[in-house]
Amino acid sequence: MPPITVMIKPASGNCNMRCRYCFYADEQANRQNGSYGIMTQDTMRCLVERAVDYAERVCTFVFQGGEPTLAGLDFFRAFTGYAAERAEGRRLELRYALQTNGYALTEEWARFFAENRFLIGVSLDGTKEIRDGYRRDAAGKGTHRRVMASIGLLEKYKVEYNILTVITGQSARRGQKIYSYFKQEGFRYHQYIECLDPLNEAPGGHEYSLTPEKLEQFLKSTFDAWYRDISAGRYISNRYFDNLLLMLHGCEPESCNMRGVCGNQWVAEADGSMYPCDFYALDAWRLGNVRENTFEEMERRRGELGFIRQSMAVPDSCRTCRWGALCRNGCRRLRNLDGDGKNYFCSAYQGFFDYAYPRLAELAGRGAGRPA
Repeated sequence: MPPITVMIKPASGNCNMRCRYCFYADEQANRQNGSYGIMTQDTMRCLVERAVDYAERVCTFVFQGGEPTLAGLDFFRAFTGYAAERAEGRRLELRYALQTNGYALTEEWARFFAENRFLIGVSLDGTKEIRDGYRRDAAGKGTHRRVMASIGLLEKYKVEYNILTVITGQSARRGQKIYSYFKQEGFRYHQYIECLDPLNEAPGGHEYSLTPEKLEQFLKSTFDAWYRDISAGRYISNRYFDNLLLMLHGCEPESCNMRGVCGNQWVAEADGSMYPCDFYALDAWRLGNVRENTFEEMERRRGELGFIRQSMAVPDSCRTCRWGALCRNGCRRLRNLDGDGKNYFCSAYQGFFDYAYPRLAELAGRGAGRPA
């Protein structure tokens, strides 16, 4: 069996914040059972047993939400303790990561992350003005100050972390401002993801909606800033640009949304239900439940549903596009699957590659981004 990564939602889609564009709240609203509460100890142990027994060499557990820390620190202590016990005597490396809004981290959390070598993703959409416009708490107050305090705790305990930023229609116009702010704060690892419109809605209907024109503007402006830094020997990691360099060196991108086809992902809800993708934790795509099904059985169900097979379809326009090998039609979640199958942001990618490719190729030619 291969190394596996299991994304776990220990508190389902529940959260201690009320971000205006929250995809997980929308996903919950499109399921028969929106929230599965907090994962029980019994379900946790079943999940660990199934995953550790199925994996070879490496088993990675990634905790997501909603907000995963709502499950409580005792849950995570029990999880890592049981995983170590289950993996004892096997040649299996356990890895951990967690994505958090940073709203309620404490020194105790930071110490635990350091002791267990967690990689932490912190959601931060930019400056105080940008973040507080959309990411508010249940009382309607801004959350920038609290997340910056949490980042300070991670740094104090030398916890490895990166910054995850949602690009909205508003923030897309301020790409260089966001990039410069992160650099000023010493954040060296950036990941930017497109803001998603609600399921079953035509894109572009909300004030926060990200249009192809705005994404193109964002990509070009942040690329200019990133290119200046990397050319001057100041390395700032931008996951998207880093992956493009990998591809220019003949390697497969590590980011699943850039591979052109969905992979064998595992997403565990709090009740133990498993799904093929974080964006498709929906009733129609349920693979089974770790309390009842083995990973082998759920893998067969994935094949029966045709989830990966559907992602292999290539639109005619991609076959003749000069950027098809780099773009690969982007993430399945952003494709018009009921129409021509083309990615909603197709024109943004075309405009960006026309603009940036000569400099990307130059960097690759100088060895930048070459895997060790």
